[in-house]
Amino acid sequence: MNRKKEENKQEELRQKQFIAMTKELMEHRNQTTGTALKSYVETFGCQMNARDSEKLRGILSAVGFKEATKEEEADFILYNTCTVRENADLHVLGRLGKLVGLKKQNPNLIVGVCGCMMQEPQIVAKIKRSYPVVDLVFGTHNLFTFPQLLYRILTEDKRVFEIWEKTDEIVEDLPVERKYPFKTGVNIMFGCNNFCSYCIVPYVRGRERSREPQAILDEVRKFAADGVKEIMLLGQNVNSYGKTLNQPYTFARLLDQVCKIDGIERVRFMSSHPKDLTDELIDAIAGNPKVCRHYHLPVQSGSSRILKEMNRHYDRERYLDLVKKIRAKVPDISLTTDVIVGFPGETEEDFEETLSLIREVGYDSVFTFIYSKRTGTPAAAMPNQIEDSVVHDRFDHLLDAVRDSGEKACARFEGQTLPVLVEEVNQRTPDLVTGRISQNLIVHFPGTAADIGSIVPVHMDECRGFYYFGSRADA
Repeated sequence: MNRKKEENKQEELRQKQFIAMTKELMEHRNQTTGTALKSYVETFGCQMNARDSEKLRGILSAVGFKEATKEEEADFILYNTCTVRENADLHVLGRLGKLVGLKKQNPNLIVGVCGCMMQEPQIVAKIKRSYPVVDLVFGTHNLFTFPQLLYRILTEDKRVFEIWEKTDEIVEDLPVERKYPFKTGVNIMFGCNNFCSYCIVPYVRGRERSREPQAILDEVRKFAADGVKEIMLLGQNVNSYGKTLNQPYTFARLLDQVCKIDGIERVRFMSSHPKDLTDELIDAIAGNPKVCRHYHLPVQSGSSRILKEMNRHYDRERYLDLVKKIRAKVPDISLTTDVIVGFPGETEEDFEETLSLIREVGYDSVFTFIYSKRTGTPAAAMPNQIEDSVVHDRFDHLLDAVRDSGEKACARFEGQTLPVLVEEVNQRTPDLVTGRISQNLIVHFPGTAADIGSIVPVHMDECRGFYYFGSRADA
């Protein structure tokens, strides 16, 4: 075992010791009071945040907390935050303000905040100064130290603020509480090296570092043995996986190895950067039927000029070439993307190029964002920031284009019979269940709770915009 692996293993054992100590503390407390403490974890942001929250819930469960279904029931509230857009920051701060009333009702309530937002020094300073309701703060780089921080907040009569500027440690083998028993995410890498001019992620998530492939494959095997059928491989840019390893290892190769694991029936991944999409990866997707026919390929803008200002390292033509390559090898692929409106200096001509690209590609869906100025990023200091009225007008036009494109693209499966992984009983109609096809589109069809976690053949009867109603083909 090399030195770094040994250090990671030692840290893992140290955190497990804190789990054991906290569990003992909680058992004594519960015996004394006759009641169990409850915890509530809320996730803001991306799939990686959702995966991080599964770890946080797993640790809380391991030490003895019961899960609360709402904040009012909880003795420990933890917000796992996102800071990609300013609105996300404001939303979390607003929520923290509302917890003051809960703390008055329950003076022993512990409030914690973690995640990307906590890597911004000015935000941490504001919370320390203006939000005394918050007891515990930690960031993305030391999330794996949560057992130690939890022990401290339960034993020390003071607030605990611990944020690391960076880390090269990877500690993954800690308890996890999965949202779904039949599907989960697996982190394959952390951080980002792209430094898109509008994006704060490299500053709050740190530089790229990949997990060892064997550790990833071992984790997937454990999940498969536990009944997991669908795995999502997670990273800020999975296409660049393996570049930081001592022995370089491509994402295409990892994808191929994951698909060979018995029990895993579907493999997804998120997110990808067009500049790192290789022919090898396209071939790996095309050659592995377990890889879901959904590819999220963020374009951000249809204007080559704006893409250069965004520091995206590709232009419109290169992006469209990639789309053609993917569709040639994987004809049934569902393509989705991200688009930002109102980037500094964006002209009407630039915006029209974005609209025309959306029409040309024909995405199944588009995640649309209004540009958000993030302090510390190059774009925040750029001249020609766009007026809000102009941005919102363009955003409305973008939504129209996205709706037209999506409705046409999604309807192409009407009349086909496709396998659907059932996720839940339909929340509005109890005699229906809801699931997803390989292309990530949602389908509602007749079923019961007994179908959850099963892959069922379903006839796609009717497309309703971005989802389907279907009928069972296994009856």
